[in-house]
Amino acid sequence: MERSTRVVLAIEAPEVLDEVLHFLDRSGAVRVVATADGERQIVDAVTQLEPDLVIAEPRFAGAVPTGTPCVAIASRESIAALRAAIAAGVRGFTVWPEERDRLLEHVNGFAVGAKHLERRATVLATHASRGGAGCTFLATHLARAAASNGRSVVLIDVDPFGGDVATALGLGEGTEGLHPVSELCDVVDEMTPGSFTDVVFEHHEGFGVIVATPPDAPAPDERSVARVIDLAAASADVVVLHTALGTDPVTRTALRAADAVIEVLALDIASFRATVRTLARLAPDAVEDRTSFVVNRATRGEVVPADVERVFGRAPDAIVPLDASVPRLQDHGRLLPPRARAARAVMRLSERLLASAAELRGAA
Repeated sequence: MERSTRVVLAIEAPEVLDEVLHFLDRSGAVRVVATADGERQIVDAVTQLEPDLVIAEPRFAGAVPTGTPCVAIASRESIAALRAAIAAGVRGFTVWPEERDRLLEHVNGFAVGAKHLERRATVLATHASRGGAGCTFLATHLARAAASNGRSVVLIDVDPFGGDVATALGLGEGTEGLHPVSELCDVVDEMTPGSFTDVVFEHHEGFGVIVATPPDAPAPDERSVARVIDLAAASADVVVLHTALGTDPVTRTALRAADAVIEVLALDIASFRATVRTLARLAPDAVEDRTSFVVNRATRGEVVPADVERVFGRAPDAIVPLDASVPRLQDHGRLLPPRARAARAVMRLSERLLASAAELRGAA
């Protein structure tokens, strides 16, 4: 769905402001996100809201920050108004109300779908094909590991069927400032990277969190989830996606959006078989070349880490040893101590993944 063009109105006369606002509102394609009657207010509105267009009186047009298009609107045409508009570098000049249709033509010229967002982050998606493999453990500890060197990190639980990340981090429904991904999806076309950052919950371990859709809320659509991921990738250094088991449409969207997919394996036949089926279903999405295998809860047994290469054609990128304290800590919403063996294994994995992504960007 194409989003409305977001406009700031900078008109001092209240009666003219009301007329223009109602006219634009009736058009159905414009959303006035702020009004301003002074230069300081214009600068603040543009800086904070990042509109697509400013409609301003000629005397205010010069206050519009560079890079944001402006259309001048005057109650009457005069040499002084035209000179002020030209000096400000406006994209159009209209007289209200005689040229209201022309004003709408100018606005429609700046109509957009979702704005293109420049990706800044490395996006890592954790996925498991079988319950109990440790996808939630890896996602939460990977987020902390990535944040340990001063990076800004956002962990998003895009699993449409559960909320394991919130449980593992001890974040309940009453946690102040906590927002589910479905809530962001409802308003995603109106959000900017700045407003996205404002709604990210700051976990005490140093990374931001967006929790999963509540069980009583409708599952978000793939397009909205993709847009939330884009916003996160434009606002942070690293984005970690916690995905659902299997290959539902939202999960496939998340995996396609990732720079690296971390497939979490348990050392048992059922986990291997489920992963083989998953990779076959994901073949059309071309994520295989971006997929790394991580063995979690590794112990001695009949199935060993070397079997990963035999079955999948490549060795695991990390082997995380079993730590019997993990279930108890997760039940209490806590992560492993950073110096625990399993936590250190995730730290090494994080650095390898981020270094590899940086090399690929440099080569591109």
